[in-house]
Amino acid sequence: MRFEIMRLDDVDGTAVDSTVVDAASVNRIVQQAAAIGQRLWIRPAETTAS
Repeated sequence: MRFEIMRLDDVDGTAVDSTVVDAASVNRIVQQAAAIGQRLWIRPAETTAS
């Protein structure tokens, strides 16, 4: 499963940038964000039919 992770602005909470990662990477990214106090929004990535 893949997830979209959006970094949120500290002031108003709007999405600043986003990336799509596999489930194994989510924990590492969350740990890094927590270490520096970064706010994230994580949701399942949309899938597209091939």
